[in-house]
Amino acid sequence: MHAVRDDARAFWLRAPGCGEIRPVRLPEPGPDDVVVRTLRSGVSRGTETLVFRGGVPSGQYAAMRAPFQEGDFPGPVKYGYLSVGVVEEGPPDLNGRTVFCLYPHQTAYVVPAGAVTVVPEGVPPARAVLAGIVETAVNALWDAAPMVGDRVAVVGAGMVGCSVARLLSRFPAVQVTLVDVVAGRADVADALGVDFAAPADALGGRDLVVHTSATSAGLQLSLDMLGPEGTVIDLSWYGDTDVRLSLGGAFHSRRLGLRASQVGTISPARSGSRTTADRLALALDLLRDPAFDVLVTGESQFGELPDVMARLAAGSLRALCHTITYGEG
Repeated sequence: MHAVRDDARAFWLRAPGCGEIRPVRLPEPGPDDVVVRTLRSGVSRGTETLVFRGGVPSGQYAAMRAPFQEGDFPGPVKYGYLSVGVVEEGPPDLNGRTVFCLYPHQTAYVVPAGAVTVVPEGVPPARAVLAGIVETAVNALWDAAPMVGDRVAVVGAGMVGCSVARLLSRFPAVQVTLVDVVAGRADVADALGVDFAAPADALGGRDLVVHTSATSAGLQLSLDMLGPEGTVIDLSWYGDTDVRLSLGGAFHSRRLGLRASQVGTISPARSGSRTTADRLALALDLLRDPAFDVLVTGESQFGELPDVMARLAAGSLRALCHTITYGEG
């Protein structure tokens, strides 16, 4: 076991556009800590590639910190939050269990026992890395509060958008359309049990639109698709990119709404009755659904991560959720 601690390695962004693997000496665990050996981690493509490019605005450095981040933006920084591993040392009820943790890409780590959540039986590690993404989708739907029979569109078929669409597909009589510029995402939509449309073919009159494309065009389309009194819930993180909207059309006459949603805090709709631990446990329970496997579109070994991140950021590696393997799992 001590070899796991002594030989730990982590992925760091040395400077924007340049990643590297660094050795890590783990601290001696305390009585309330766990030592986790990583099985899989996932790359949150939108946020992590933005961090990799150095696109976090200086005014958002504090707000964008990950729970176990080391270093500071724009770099050097150790950043990430989709990790699944097995507890090698810890309390008896956790020892040997597979757990999820909001930890960066690292071969092993020591965290407080309260920072890990047990992965349910039957949820493989590669699917479990989506817990942080599904948690974002849960929070967004707490914010959005869709109603029975609503006509809903999700604009942007990335990890978050697809997760939102899948959860919406389970609401009674809700019509869900996933909208994306990539025609190949139609197969993903079919696997998720929802309709698909290219932007030019997307129907209006929507009661609710969830926007995740992180583009001005996507946000404008989302507003244009709303019916009277409809609302856009915007989950996109734009970083240092300017957003342009035309609000001179039906925005006022239809009394349209535009609201932000983000996972850093519990939705006000549930803040009095749910904790972040409750929300994450719910996300992991929802991942019993094998339909989410369609979002796990590739894998690479941990040592390849510097190159993988560069390719994801450049767009030459197409992926929804690209996972990182650590020799097992």
